[in-house]
Amino acid sequence: MFSLEQLVSFVAVAEELHYGRAAERLSMTQPPLSRRIQLLERELGVELFDRTHRTVRLTPAGRVFLAKARKILRTSQEATVYVRRAKQGEVGVVTLGFTATAAYSSLDRVLAAATAELPGVDLVLREMVTSAQVEEVLAGGIDVGMIRPPVTGNDIVTLPLCREPLLAALPAAHPLARRKKNPDVRDFDGEPFIMYSPSEARYFHDVLVAVFRAARVLPSYTQYLSQVHTVLALVKADLGVALVPAAAAALRFDGVLLRPVDGIEGRPVELDLMWRRGNDNPALGALLTVIGNLVRRGRQSTVD
Repeated sequence: MFSLEQLVSFVAVAEELHYGRAAERLSMTQPPLSRRIQLLERELGVELFDRTHRTVRLTPAGRVFLAKARKILRTSQEATVYVRRAKQGEVGVVTLGFTATAAYSSLDRVLAAATAELPGVDLVLREMVTSAQVEEVLAGGIDVGMIRPPVTGNDIVTLPLCREPLLAALPAAHPLARRKKNPDVRDFDGEPFIMYSPSEARYFHDVLVAVFRAARVLPSYTQYLSQVHTVLALVKADLGVALVPAAAAALRFDGVLLRPVDGIEGRPVELDLMWRRGNDNPALGALLTVIGNLVRRGRQSTVD
């Protein structure tokens, strides 16, 4: 069976694609590093690298093994961190999943509160879509997720985290951008529009479909994309207009103006916290308390 030392050596060579640089990174000489890789290949019964005098490349088997090696090392590191913190009498580790757009809106506030109030808790962050988070929460791969609703199931508990409005994303030279008043949702009727993918960005796709249906608006969809930053890039390229969550303002795309939109009720973009009922990680309970207090303070400040 291969060792963690061999995996560390393999990952270093795979990332550097150069034995000399990998050896320097590991603070060792090249000959023993080469022997480690040879022993690992012998153990696995496959060649992990194609080697010539000038180049080092991963074989197909090497590429597959790299993903597995990183996962094993990450798991090992997380376990080491957990044991060390437990030995010191501190709480432990919480693995937190989040969607890409959550990183623009609520993730920073959650991390700031956790850092301030739970200095003994190490947060391991994993970016993934909502469906993957649900699977990982149920399987125990992550402790808690920041997801787009709705998510149901007897073993799932959710907490509304935040709601935000939609903003119009407009090319700077667009007629709607040059007007003094805010655009109205009806202005998008027949307008070239960059839409979210119904398969890869289902949540935002369904939100916008509901908004347009309520307003009896039918834009002319030019592209279907999955990521907000890509949507903004295409708006900048003048391929159409778009609607994005207010948190997208943090991306600061030059040449793209973000404007409030009249005719859209409330704050239709929702973000929930989700965890598995019965999760016995003591650090999770502490984190949920901190986040719950954060949500209540946010609601109170909105009321005030």
